[in-house]
Amino acid sequence: MQEGIILKNRIIDVVFVAWFLAQFYKFITAIIRDRKVDFKRLFETGGMPSSHSSVVASLSTAVALSKGLSSEYFAISFIVMGIVMYDAAGIRRAAGKHAGLLNTILDKFSKKSGEELYNGRLKELLGHTPLEVLIGAILGITVAFLFKGYIQV
Repeated sequence: MQEGIILKNRIIDVVFVAWFLAQFYKFITAIIRDRKVDFKRLFETGGMPSSHSSVVASLSTAVALSKGLSSEYFAISFIVMGIVMYDAAGIRRAAGKHAGLLNTILDKFSKKSGEELYNGRLKELLGHTPLEVLIGAILGITVAFLFKGYIQV
């Protein structure tokens, strides 16, 4: 494989494109929804589509296109993809729901007691719905196939 742009690796280039497209979509939809530019949205977690899923799906697909489905590289990337996508829709999503519940409890406690137990709010947008994970995976797979010629050179 010829050298790529990022770390001289074409697969990493493709993965970066998949990540960027997912994050850029979130950035643009936040502008439309909130009617203001928020550059933090380019790097925040959570929301549609899952950039975690787009990254690992594009990685696994690019490795399959480059090394083949029977390669140990594909096997490793496929297992990592499953773990990351399960984590995004399961554990991280649950942690976000817990943060929301804790924020509500802390707000009610502060209003009743006049004391503030925690200065700030816990981040609630951590994980993804299964649909956000699926759309992220579709995005990642699509990007890898669109760059198939670039990967296989």
